[in-house]
Amino acid sequence: MLKLITFVSLLVSQVAAHGWVQEITLGSKVYTGFLPNTDNAQNPPPARIFRRIPDFNPITDLTRIDLQCGGSPTYQTAPAPLVGQIAAQETAKLNWTAWPANHKGPVLTYLAKAPEGVDITQWLPGTDAVWFKIDEVGKDENGRWAASDLLTAASGVWSVKIPENLAPGQYILRNEMLASLTRFLATAYPGIQFFPSCAQIEVTGTGTGIPSELVSIPGVYTPESPVTSKISKWRQEG
Repeated sequence: MLKLITFVSLLVSQVAAHGWVQEITLGSKVYTGFLPNTDNAQNPPPARIFRRIPDFNPITDLTRIDLQCGGSPTYQTAPAPLVGQIAAQETAKLNWTAWPANHKGPVLTYLAKAPEGVDITQWLPGTDAVWFKIDEVGKDENGRWAASDLLTAASGVWSVKIPENLAPGQYILRNEMLASLTRFLATAYPGIQFFPSCAQIEVTGTGTGIPSELVSIPGVYTPESPVTSKISKWRQEG
């Protein structure tokens, strides 16, 4: 009985211990993230630059719009009322809540530029191909995963540089952790766990760069895509 209780306790703690971005630093200014445990209890929720999320649970269905910025079958994300400002070449520092050691995988960051004349506080990208990746980190030369090893080593702060030649404008900054547990625990969430977090930012500068290769979210990931295939292979071996 003791072994069963210990096993069940371990299972519950590992499945429940997820996270979100609790704070972001854009250049030198600090903004509070969307805090689901407290913000969702307020009506209206506090004004943030982050799009709202229902809780700390992962997205596991690659076809749902929730993969974009968070959500659930009964909870849809929505544009945030505020916009943070950062200059091209500056660094965005995303401070995640404590990340479970068994949630290992890559960390990726995308941007999506709001259409000309459209206020990002009113914009939903839907399934349009508007996203481009500016950062991806998997395993380093020592076999350490971006999540959770490198993230934990950096005290939970993930740093991403805004491309120096990026054209000014309003963007959604989407930072996500991909996690895969042990083979047994992964059966509770078939496949890979996705933890996206979206902040609205205004990029300043004199750049002219506009990426030509754009993807849709959902749409960019399939069970056979390089990122998901790589982490699935690691899970099967681990």
